Amino acid sequence: MTTGINILMYHQVGDFAPMKGHRSTYCHHKRFASQMAYLARFGYTVLSMDQVLACLRGERPIPPKAVALTFDDGYENFYEYAWPVLQKHGFPALVYLISDLLGQPSSWFAADGRDTPPLMSAARVRQLRGEGVDFGSHTATHIKLSEQDTPRVREEVTRSKAALEDVLGEPVKHFCYPFGSHDRRAVDAVADAGYLSGTTCIRAPASVTDDPLTLPRKAISYGDNLLGYFWRLHVKNAPKRPSIRRPGETFDALTA
Repeated sequence: MTTGINILMYHQVGDFAPMKGHRSTYCHHKRFASQMAYLARFGYTVLSMDQVLACLRGERPIPPKAVALTFDDGYENFYEYAWPVLQKHGFPALVYLISDLLGQPSSWFAADGRDTPPLMSAARVRQLRGEGVDFGSHTATHIKLSEQDTPRVREEVTRSKAALEDVLGEPVKHFCYPFGSHDRRAVDAVADAGYLSGTTCIRAPASVTDDPLTLPRKAISYGDNLLGYFWRLHVKNAPKRPSIRRPGETFDALTA
């Protein structure tokens, strides 16, 4: 059985026709419902990101089958399709928002010839926060941070935090690197902005040897049936590249 915490990465949840490309950014709502029922039936513990950090800091035991559910970009279809299922099971979720694009189409899809579904409005974000959804930052404009100059990296990280805190009226503590694109400059910018966690697209369970600002995640794809879901949770653990770990900033170093 997998040790550590599986942080799962979703994007859209909805009613989608079969597809060949970009499958990691879609999850059919029926499969999503089956996946959540699977977690509930087989005794998984679904943690909030705050609880993930508490476990990795050694403040509470890591449950034997621990997962966390994250949703990138903040699509409106989260409200229609994912949230009712999560509420049914009492599962927490963290949605990463693009601060400049609240209430707008997901315009970057147009470059691939895809539909550009709407993102949540500020009003929807406040509604869902009141119902228990956690929110984090996904930058201001959804750009690849490792391809930008340092001032732009820092501006994207800090401006999105300030804007989302204005929307929510509370601190925004969690960050996600768009497209998984990050380097040491981006990680340092996230640290300096005061975020407590940062998530990547590097595939692995999160463990005490990780840096809290480069936590790995596992992408759930359109094609994942329940066997594939189990495979991602418990077998597909080898990362394709090493994570950035700042010296002295991993969980085990911080608690030593």
